[in-house]
Amino acid sequence: MSDPASSATAARFRAAVETATSTGDLSGFSGLFLPEVRLYSPVSFKPFDGEEMVLGLLGVLVRTFEDFRYIGTFTGEAATSRDQGSPASPADVLLFRAKVDGKEIHGMDLLHFDETGLIKEITVMVRPQSAVQTLGQAVLRGLVEAGLVPAE
Repeated sequence: MSDPASSATAARFRAAVETATSTGDLSGFSGLFLPEVRLYSPVSFKPFDGEEMVLGLLGVLVRTFEDFRYIGTFTGEAATSRDQGSPASPADVLLFRAKVDGKEIHGMDLLHFDETGLIKEITVMVRPQSAVQTLGQAVLRGLVEAGLVPAE
């Protein structure tokens, strides 16, 4: 079931990612997230919690991906990790292709929305496994350089 508010937010998120990957400008993400937004990454067991951390991770990702492009969208409903037992909320899946260190990545961003259309949870999935490993190493370097996680 398509919700006009969440559809508009999904379109703004897509435009923000496309702008950020080509220019580095993250301002398009302003006003898209709940303060307690959660992002599940394919390269970390622990989710990234809160708008500041999610924006920091998105900044690292847009600097890491090469030749990023969205290739499709699906709209529907899904329960988030916090909604277990609750009704599903509006959700969009944005399919993408990109490269990291020369490796082709196929992926998707699963966006979950609250009743006002703001993003409350994002799950990013990528394949193949070798690309996930390359992405994980590149993202960790970026997070350490950005001061978002301590160096190991």
